[in-house]
Amino acid sequence: MRVRYAKRGRLRFTSHRDFSRAFERALVRARIPMAYSSGFNPHPRISYAGASPTGAASEAEYLEIGLTERVEPQSLAAALDDALPDGLDVMEVVEATPGSLAERLEVSRWRIDLPGKDVADVDPAVVAFLAATSVAVERMTKKGMRTFDSREAVLALRASSYDEGTALEVVLRHTVPSVRPDDVLTGLRQVGGLDAPGAPLVTRLEQGPYDVASGAIGDPLST
Repeated sequence: MRVRYAKRGRLRFTSHRDFSRAFERALVRARIPMAYSSGFNPHPRISYAGASPTGAASEAEYLEIGLTERVEPQSLAAALDDALPDGLDVMEVVEATPGSLAERLEVSRWRIDLPGKDVADVDPAVVAFLAATSVAVERMTKKGMRTFDSREAVLALRASSYDEGTALEVVLRHTVPSVRPDDVLTGLRQVGGLDAPGAPLVTRLEQGPYDVASGAIGDPLST
């Protein structure tokens, strides 16, 4: 089964490890007939794909689970959603189709809220960033400090106003190492002088296969 779930509210601060523990407990509480790995220390067959960074909210997180028997997807979705804490919400469950789920997650669309910022102050930084051929940024990773091009991964970037400030919408191609929304903010500060004080609210709105011609992001759970 393939599962789409959301991280909302304070649960956006849940790390991947925290979520995996909560999800495994939910599987037990919901009495899901899980398949387990072989060996001396068997684990439930769960495959996580493209997890968002800690602190980011998301409407489009995905994972895949293996079962020992067929279960109706809607019943599974309801049981898991009831067993998970509020803020970790199961959105959809479908039976897996041939092919890799991870390979279908080619791009992500993000919203970055910048409270108190006027769109007129943000637009020049967006224009400067998009005009650059490359924007090198540094970030600490598990392998130490890495330098990589934040511009290369950006397929679309625009700013729009909302009641409390300005929202950036960015489409990022999934790369290795991955470029995250905070890397784009760093790049906007470097090339356009964008000042984004505090911790902006970052939300992943969708992820999936990318259509170059239309710029649309497809549904990774569709057949």
